[in-house]
Amino acid sequence: MVRGRLWRRSNPALPENRRAALVSELTDARRIIGGAGRSGDTDAVAAARTRVHAAKVALGERGPVWWDDDAPDLNRHMARNTPYADWFARLPDPGVEAGTADRPDEGT
Repeated sequence: MVRGRLWRRSNPALPENRRAALVSELTDARRIIGGAGRSGDTDAVAAARTRVHAAKVALGERGPVWWDDDAPDLNRHMARNTPYADWFARLPDPGVEAGTADRPDEGT
């Protein structure tokens, strides 16, 4: 979850060596996007984005779901608008603990 939004995790059934190779591919492709974007190479950016998408699908973060319990794919949904809303509401506010809250502390 990032800023209250649910994100699909990688398939935990992937062998560790396969997961590591895919994460490496994902990292390399993202690095290319950054460099090619700064240099204005739109063809290289497009090719690298294709590599990012392929790695994320292979990791299980995009594409067909990897779980088999019939739970819906709520990727990118706000947790407060899902069946997980009660669970989400009970979580501590990580921004307050880390000192990065978007709002000032109340009562100070």
